[in-house]
Amino acid sequence: MKRSWLFICILLLTAVSCKGPKTVVPKAPDYTDATMWYTADQDPDGTGADVFYIVSTWEEDWQDDRGRVGHYADVWNPTHRERMGIEISGVAAYMAPGNRFWAPYYRHATIDAFLTQDEAVIHERTRLAMADVCAAFDEFLKQRDATRPLILAGFSQGGMAVVELLKHMDDATYGKLAAAYVMGYKVTAEDLAECKHIKAAEGASDTGVVICYNTVKDVKYVNSVIADTEFGINPVNWVTDATPAVLHDSITVTLSPEYHALVVTGYEGSEYKPYKGFINVGDIHSCEPWLYSECIRDNMAVRAEAWRARQ
Repeated sequence: MKRSWLFICILLLTAVSCKGPKTVVPKAPDYTDATMWYTADQDPDGTGADVFYIVSTWEEDWQDDRGRVGHYADVWNPTHRERMGIEISGVAAYMAPGNRFWAPYYRHATIDAFLTQDEAVIHERTRLAMADVCAAFDEFLKQRDATRPLILAGFSQGGMAVVELLKHMDDATYGKLAAAYVMGYKVTAEDLAECKHIKAAEGASDTGVVICYNTVKDVKYVNSVIADTEFGINPVNWVTDATPAVLHDSITVTLSPEYHALVVTGYEGSEYKPYKGFINVGDIHSCEPWLYSECIRDNMAVRAEAWRARQ
């Protein structure tokens, strides 16, 4: 009898161990620790905006020294922070001048969540990441001068975080918002129904609004996981119709009012290689923070000034 029970126990333990690899959740960030931030104060006159930027996805699933799988970036890992810093420093180069710039390191969900193309998996995996961003934002609000205009911006998973921050903030904080830039991500009908703070930009200088855009070579390449959005605007000429705009003298950018996506001609985006058949395959997802950088830089100043004028 003892042998039988021992055999059963071994089978049960084996069955449990075969369910899949064990996972590890990295230690939570402490946003009172300067290590968890990239910051730049380039507003000596105090006339600019406070820019809160959320970085995109930089990590794939990884394993720790015990063989456990990590589905999130580890903010305490210098290599993970260094990779996030590549994007953050590049964005800060055009968003920080004239402003005060903050960007938190956070436990972003790895790209593997998005590769499933399963909205339920993506929602579940990004829950922790979004909680980190909200915690960072709350600490940022304690430190910033609340009399200044607020600008949110994020790319890809960071764009998702911008939408979540609009849901998270109270009305008083929303009243400080000059603009929110969702670069390379979507705003869904569910987001609109859930959050009164999400209002589509209609021009170049309206405030308290969301600027959302996604770039493709043809509307057939709109990625439903990332870019199936309820609204969009052309960041070159700031219209919501199909009036084309010329960028850098050779690139034509036209918004599709049906798909709310930017269709570009004269630009292949060949510097952004396809990734596992998911992004940069007719869409030019990886270009979003960079292709329109001058337009975004100038527009941030316009909207910040417009916000101040309306106080």
